[in-house]
Amino acid sequence: MDLKPIIVKLHPFERAVLPALSTEKELPGLIHASGLQEIEVMRALQWLENKAVLKIITLKQKQVSLDKNGWLYKKEGLPEKAFLLALDDEFKGLNVITKKSKLAREEINACLGLLLRKKAIETKKEEILQIKITAEGKRLRDTLTPEEKFLQQHFPMDLENISDIQTMEELRKRKEFIRIDEKKGIQVELTPLGQELTQADLGEETINRLTSSMLKDSSWKKKTFRAYDVEINVPQTFGGKKHFVNQAIEYIRQIWLEMGFKEMKGNYVQSAFWDLDALFVPQDHPAREMQDTFYVEGKAQLPAELYKKVKAVHENGAKTGSTGWQYTFSEEETKKVLLRTHTTVLSAQTLSQLKKEDLPAKFFSVGLVFRNEALDWKHLFEFEQVEGIVVDPHANLKHLKGYLREFYQKMGFSKVRMRPGHFPYTEPSLEVDVFHPIKKTWIELGGAGIFRPEVVKTLLGFDCPVLAWGQGMGRIISEYWKIADIRELNKNDLKQLREMKMWLK
Repeated sequence: MDLKPIIVKLHPFERAVLPALSTEKELPGLIHASGLQEIEVMRALQWLENKAVLKIITLKQKQVSLDKNGWLYKKEGLPEKAFLLALDDEFKGLNVITKKSKLAREEINACLGLLLRKKAIETKKEEILQIKITAEGKRLRDTLTPEEKFLQQHFPMDLENISDIQTMEELRKRKEFIRIDEKKGIQVELTPLGQELTQADLGEETINRLTSSMLKDSSWKKKTFRAYDVEINVPQTFGGKKHFVNQAIEYIRQIWLEMGFKEMKGNYVQSAFWDLDALFVPQDHPAREMQDTFYVEGKAQLPAELYKKVKAVHENGAKTGSTGWQYTFSEEETKKVLLRTHTTVLSAQTLSQLKKEDLPAKFFSVGLVFRNEALDWKHLFEFEQVEGIVVDPHANLKHLKGYLREFYQKMGFSKVRMRPGHFPYTEPSLEVDVFHPIKKTWIELGGAGIFRPEVVKTLLGFDCPVLAWGQGMGRIISEYWKIADIRELNKNDLKQLREMKMWLK
């Protein structure tokens, strides 16, 4: 076989390692024979493996080492031996034994249990525990115990060379005594091509790179340069990219912008007034409990005029045609500060700023909301919600379904259906489902409806149809990446982030 095309491509590290491969097959021997550093030898072996010159075999071997206390007792002797040396045929108090043996309280307690199990001591309970040595204890004191024999060995040592496994397991139960680690070794197996190369004349020294000094003195003309190997495998590189969830958010944002919607933005921290009361959520609603909502310290400042209107609509319906909730509205409750439970709070704030001449108007948001939920495969305590409102005197349910159908088609779901539902701030209220094209089943993704007059007349100042929806984004986007556990959206595992495909809907 003509080896020249391979030889001209050899790196200096490969040229240093190849001759050693005829006699050495393990990493330490190759490092010594080549005169290279470990990392340089490993690079050479990987490059040679790419050229089919050799095969790298990774050997995994368990190795037994002494830990902190193991080394201490190997040097100074086992504590149970010191304990036994402090005893004789007469009962002695524990304080006397502790002082004579010079053992720590923790060691004394450990020795008591160990020696009682071995029947090496006898005890009797008095004001202070009394202890004396037994015949078995004398035997252990005057002979080399299995534990002492074990410690006489040289460490670290391979697990397969341990002859007394039972003693080793007993010592492993002790605190910081024995550690078993997995040692990785490298072994090389030459291919027929490699066997030829180790015997071949690798020729004169080759130059790996052209330097400025070579150009200045023209010495490059007398040098032999290594051929550039365009076929060699190179390490995989990972370019920077946005988090895959952020990619989906940007895509969703673009959908609504293309449909003529304006984006709503606002703070994560809101008052109960804006998050709940302005949306006609009753003040005794279960969602307000701490097990459902994250409250924070402080009291909110309220808009004076709007507060009066919201208070009136809760108590008696004001001028909305409703009877309200028929209770005394609590100012203390409405001033509470919380992490927003839905982005609908932004819809309420947006409505309060609109005038008749601004209509028709369309708004959306994609933002984090917070619920005090137990974390599991389908629930998070913070998640992105896709929110939207259409304020238009001519809007109706058909328009609402049209907007949502258009959105979900762009998200990959062609079938959308709406079922009757209930929300305190919409009437009619609808549950929105999409048909999963792979699982062949309907999936609930969020709520929608038309804001009640109690919300619209109070915030907008006049009655007008307001289409509204709030959809959980996690369930919408998970299928694209085949994510079954919604917690993986926030896993932030480097391997996952590198391998996750781009959002290309």
